[in-house]
Amino acid sequence: MTRRPNRASRRASEAVGIPGPPGNRRECQRVWRFTPGGPLSSAGFGDAVLSPPAVTDRDPLLVFRNVRSVDPSTQLDARVDVVIEGQRITKVGPAAGAEAARADGARVIDGDGRWLLPAFVEMHAHLREPGYEYKEDIGSGLAAGAAGGYAHVCAMPNTKPVNDHRTVTEFMLLRAAECGGARLHPIAAITKGQQGKELSEMAELREAGAVAVSDDGACVMSSSVMRRALEYAHNFGLLVIQHPEDHDLTGDADMHEGAVSTRLGLRGAPRVAEDAIVARDLMLAHYVGAPYHAAHVSTAGTVELFRQAKARGQAVSCEVTPHHLLLTDATVARYDALYKVKPPLREDSDLEAVRAALADGTIDAIATDHAPHADSEKDCEFSAASPGMIGLELCFPLCLSLVEQQVLTLSRLIDALSTRPAKLLGLEPPSLREGALAEVVLVDPEHRWCPRETGLRSKSRNSPFMNDQLCGRVLMTLAGGRIVYDGVGVS
Repeated sequence: MTRRPNRASRRASEAVGIPGPPGNRRECQRVWRFTPGGPLSSAGFGDAVLSPPAVTDRDPLLVFRNVRSVDPSTQLDARVDVVIEGQRITKVGPAAGAEAARADGARVIDGDGRWLLPAFVEMHAHLREPGYEYKEDIGSGLAAGAAGGYAHVCAMPNTKPVNDHRTVTEFMLLRAAECGGARLHPIAAITKGQQGKELSEMAELREAGAVAVSDDGACVMSSSVMRRALEYAHNFGLLVIQHPEDHDLTGDADMHEGAVSTRLGLRGAPRVAEDAIVARDLMLAHYVGAPYHAAHVSTAGTVELFRQAKARGQAVSCEVTPHHLLLTDATVARYDALYKVKPPLREDSDLEAVRAALADGTIDAIATDHAPHADSEKDCEFSAASPGMIGLELCFPLCLSLVEQQVLTLSRLIDALSTRPAKLLGLEPPSLREGALAEVVLVDPEHRWCPRETGLRSKSRNSPFMNDQLCGRVLMTLAGGRIVYDGVGVS
């Protein structure tokens, strides 16, 4: 039956059509805006991205020769051949692709100097559709995900209308099927309208395709509502993802509360605003015996709370963003709203704590919290600017720098980007094992590139890393056994 998706598309589409804000952040940035060619065109930047028909016409016969293949789930780290045929990995091993490379129609890819990894799983992105398509839409967001090495992208529910009803969930999945790219997994709201009062219909949302629930952008402040959410979601196999922030403590804060905020005269959000909610939620989760996940953790206190909870054997997890692993509140001294995020960038001691916790597994996953905004929403007074930055296409090279600095091992980085988030969401983790569905990413770890010079698939450009020289580039991504991004041979 197709009646329900059609109704979902019609109902959700009625709320779409919000005009974009006037003006651009800077005149010189106009050339980098999303162009009418759409997210699946080359947009004139010289990078190849295949359109939906091109990636679905036939199953590829791909042969990666002598490529460094790393998969922590199978303890693989070796130079091998990998053969993909009929959407699945059929052979892995030294010289395993010699025969397949001679087959008619085979595409042979030289792996010299390149890595083949399990494709990434993004458990926290804002794709803005329905309602805010001038910032991002499902097509551009999934194309950005594919270009960043992601086979799976989970979309947060703070859209307009909020994804608190199955019609919105179904509409999002319908749009994703039309667009191609990375595979979409909607995350529905914990409460109706994300108001923190009445629980959403989680059973229907699960049936419609939601993989988790969250009021991200807003904290579930009520202890009784949070308790019922944990119990109810657990019944339907939905992970509860909390935005840990005591709004009574943060108010309209602009940045982290500390010496820098005092010097700059900006309103600060204290660490305890995050720590207090996490402490309460961990106790509630322990009491009801339900799993719990905290989004974008940022403080040393939160890290210690999770370390203690895991030592007790609780089924709890958390994620960290690339920017909280790389930046501190000192960068805000530039008064550049590109550094304004929620939770705010913290101090050096917090950065060191979250890095160590990611390395030892206390923090389970890396999630980008991809939050696209129009230029005019960042090019304004700091207090009026929208918080957040884009991350889907930048995450891998940014985090690869942590491997170069020996903060993380490559195996742990892949686990945090791919294997662990997939398991938390109940998805089949991408893997390089024989027989697995082909969801892989080919990268050149030595390729240096500048995002502004190269161009991105996202509609938005709100990142302080746009002018940086990044090291490590995604060359090809497969999702669901099909090529969704192809930049092999493109300089």
